[in-house]
Amino acid sequence: MTSVDLQYRVHYDAVCTDSNRRIVCWFSCGAASAAAAYLILKKRRKNVVVVYCDTLSDEHTDNARFLLEVQDWLGVSVLREKSEKYADRWDVYEKTRYLVGVKGAQCTVALKKVVRNKFALPGDINVFGYTSEERIRIERLLSSGSEVNACFPLDDLSIKKGETLALLQSAKIELPAMYQLRYRNNNCLGCVKGGQGYWNKIRKDFPQQFDRMARMERDLGVAINKKESDGRQVRTRTRLFLDELDPLAGRYKSEPDISCGVLCQ
Repeated sequence: MTSVDLQYRVHYDAVCTDSNRRIVCWFSCGAASAAAAYLILKKRRKNVVVVYCDTLSDEHTDNARFLLEVQDWLGVSVLREKSEKYADRWDVYEKTRYLVGVKGAQCTVALKKVVRNKFALPGDINVFGYTSEERIRIERLLSSGSEVNACFPLDDLSIKKGETLALLQSAKIELPAMYQLRYRNNNCLGCVKGGQGYWNKIRKDFPQQFDRMARMERDLGVAINKKESDGRQVRTRTRLFLDELDPLAGRYKSEPDISCGVLCQ
């Protein structure tokens, strides 16, 4: 990581002592982001806000319960900022005619990144719930050129994801339903960044969401997943639509983690 990248990283200890700058804790209805906000508020409350890019309509219904319980635990209101242009991710897909590709996921940009940019003020310190296992993601964020002042209290304190889950349980907050269903993240029901194993799990747990996304793929003429084949000693990748996906394909546990945050694409 270069010195240019590091100038935008603010250590947890510095955040807790500098009460003049606004601290924005980005909550995502996940355990790690809740824990990060808790650690900040435990040290200081002046000029601190907790913000959620409101995508509840696309997420598991249990997230509404989780948000309220975390809000009570933190002792501050969680501000819910929502896109003024799109109602939900399906609205994004239909209007932009885009799912996911080299430009990333349009739903993430429209419903989170644009919302964050509108909320931001010069000088803000943004708090993200990346754990100590996610240092590659932290380095990627800091080197992305976004020039956002960022604090990662969980990494600064060497806190792992399992410890954030334990923290919530000690606060008598039931973990979100998606964690109990053994999903690694609490994203939308059927994320366009997911692989074959992930989508086969969605097919089993949320068949209506799977079918709706399969229809959306056909409507747009694009596919989330790709399949590889060898022909004449040349490996090629072709589209694999969800309605063609082998129910036994993929292995969710070994697939890359899904990242969908306010600075992602």
